[in-house]
Amino acid sequence: MDWGTLVATVSGGLIAISGTVLADQLKQRHEKARSSAERRRVVYIEFISAAGVCHARLRQIAQGTGDGAETESAARAALTDAGIHEVRERLFIDASTAVAGAGQAMFERLRALQRAVAEGAGLGSRAFHDVYHPYLEAVWAYRVAVREELEGRFLAPATFGWEEWDGTDRCPVCRQAA
Repeated sequence: MDWGTLVATVSGGLIAISGTVLADQLKQRHEKARSSAERRRVVYIEFISAAGVCHARLRQIAQGTGDGAETESAARAALTDAGIHEVRERLFIDASTAVAGAGQAMFERLRALQRAVAEGAGLGSRAFHDVYHPYLEAVWAYRVAVREELEGRFLAPATFGWEEWDGTDRCPVCRQAA
């Protein structure tokens, strides 16, 4: 029996098996990373969508003429009905630090808007605009953070022909007050 042939055959088999195992591990790592990125993308969109639903409801309430208790109850329900609390928790689990921070800042600004509406701030009031524009700025900061993470591309207000993200340059109420 030729030991050289046997050693060469066993060595070749080990190299082939090692290569197959390594290729499989790399494939699994790539699929896991792709799955994680897709999960983040979904939760990022769900969070901004839930905030948008809540924001639209708060604007609708701010346009109304309900009494104080009714307005306060409706404003409180806007957050719950939009489902933002649940999505926010998933955001904290899956998001990068930058996106989670931007999301939390946006949520805090949305809560400030909700409190102002609950206290009776109307759509055209100074009290509404004092919290509305910081909320808009936080929404855009969140979008910018998500875009930079997922696509590596930057957004600036000038992209849309705006001066600032907060919308004060386009707001007739704020321009009139100035």
